[in-house]
Amino acid sequence: MKKVTAIIAVRKGSKRIPEKNIRPFAGTSLLEIKLKQLCRIDGIDEIIVSTDCEKMSKIAMSHGAVVFMRDARLASDHVPMNEVYEYLAGLASCDHVMYVHVTSPLLKDASIDRCIREYQNMSPERDSLATVKSLKEYLWDKEGAINYDPSFHPRSQDLPEIYALNFAINMIPKDLMIKNRNIVGRKLHPVVLDNIESIDVDYQEDFDVAELIYKEMYK
Repeated sequence: MKKVTAIIAVRKGSKRIPEKNIRPFAGTSLLEIKLKQLCRIDGIDEIIVSTDCEKMSKIAMSHGAVVFMRDARLASDHVPMNEVYEYLAGLASCDHVMYVHVTSPLLKDASIDRCIREYQNMSPERDSLATVKSLKEYLWDKEGAINYDPSFHPRSQDLPEIYALNFAINMIPKDLMIKNRNIVGRKLHPVVLDNIESIDVDYQEDFDVAELIYKEMYK
């Protein structure tokens, strides 16, 4: 059985939504929701929180997470994410990393269980796992249609299977995360989430919509 370290990276420098990770959200916060969820999941051997914020550090420790304080440069807007990923992987004591975003508050426990189960039994041809949203949409760029022939307009369900990473869950061997300096490998195993679970809180409207749905789901 592969031992798994769950890593949460949160910082205080959120620009679009100030203090997004710890501001009130349905009577709790995005960080607390994710910590409590990970504590409920079998198959996670260690929970790490990397942060530059004392408030977030205290919340994480109160939920039993191992906290690593990140220096200001690694928590800035200017450092490349590849460098951050390499640093975070080095914190894990297990050989496999589950990188988790707190900005996916509508992700269900069952979906995390599924990710762990499928990662444990993943084909050797696949080097990582990622939650995705299926894009059955008519995609264009400036040069024309990307995923269909406009002269033969297909039904949306017949469009080719294209995935958009939603970053709710990414799982990858620790050594590969360090080598590639990324949380996505070259041949990922996709786990498709529905539109609700795929919601990522990035802007204020995302926050408001996710909070309304969360209250309805867990009232």
